[in-house]
Amino acid sequence: MKLGIVGLPNVGKSTLFNAITNAGAESANYPFCTIDPNVGVVAVPDSRLDALSQMYHPKKTTPAVVEFVDIAGLVKGASRGEGLGNKFLANIRECAAIVHVVRCFDDENVIHVEGSTDPLRDISIIDIELIMADVEMVERRIDKAQKAAKSDKKFLHEAQLFSRLRDWLNDGNSARSFACDEDDAAVISTSELLSLKPVIYAANLDEDGFAAYRDNPYYRQVAELAAKEAAQVIPVCAKLEAEIAQLEPEEKSLFLEELHITESGLDRLIRASYALLGLISFLTSGEDECRAWTITQGTRAPQAAGKIHTDFERGFIRAEVVAFADLTACGSMAAAREKGLVRSEGKEYVMKDGDIVLFRFNV
Repeated sequence: MKLGIVGLPNVGKSTLFNAITNAGAESANYPFCTIDPNVGVVAVPDSRLDALSQMYHPKKTTPAVVEFVDIAGLVKGASRGEGLGNKFLANIRECAAIVHVVRCFDDENVIHVEGSTDPLRDISIIDIELIMADVEMVERRIDKAQKAAKSDKKFLHEAQLFSRLRDWLNDGNSARSFACDEDDAAVISTSELLSLKPVIYAANLDEDGFAAYRDNPYYRQVAELAAKEAAQVIPVCAKLEAEIAQLEPEEKSLFLEELHITESGLDRLIRASYALLGLISFLTSGEDECRAWTITQGTRAPQAAGKIHTDFERGFIRAEVVAFADLTACGSMAAAREKGLVRSEGKEYVMKDGDIVLFRFNV
């Protein structure tokens, strides 16, 4: 899973990126300090995997991972190549979802590229640039469909569909808010539109604002917008996250407790990302390796097996599945088998979050 961290210059993108990935991207009080996308890969926190490792003491423990890309700041006119616009838009296209960092604090010592704090204005600036870039892509798709329709009338509907979408975009609306049926949505999804990508708003607050974020007027504005768009929103304090990132696990727990929060911003961001993209994890366990694997909700057992190796999917026979709670209650796979808690599932089995699986297959 690749998430693109975006936002106007100087809203805290690189500070947040550094905190959650410890990748050390340059962070400074001026626009465009991030010129090339910085990439950081972080482990997905999973207490179930930790428990399996304690049970099996494997040679290797491999968590699921999320890849964060810190993308260069954007300004008005990016869709026309202003600033670092072309590079910015190309980087977003490669990501599964957008983490939009929005400044939600006032500080005269931290320069704002637009001169003041206004989260809705800032969000709109980036949205409009993505939408304008999409209009160009939709225009090309319409032209292509119209030419194809001269020899095959089935493309007429596609041309009409994208013409309606173009009108919607030209009114300042995102592609993800365009109303259509499932078949048309599947056609639109092949066009890699930027404003079609799901969004998580990371409302970046200062320490005082974060302590009482529900009362923060800037945060409330972002939360209300996210609710209208069916997007995710999480409050973060990039400065605090940077401090948390430097702590040892035990110190981190104490620090979070003092702040009266149960999870770091990274943990909340990953959880929000999984929910937004409809992702779950299944686990494999043994003395050699305990590992978490990321799949989409609704994935059937053979396709889940294919995440491990394509041979597993091609030669799939069955999946031996036990629920995490049942395995930990029994203390071992052998004990779970004796109690009849290990199920044999076939090709139609839909994987569940936290399933612990052994796949049987023909070579």
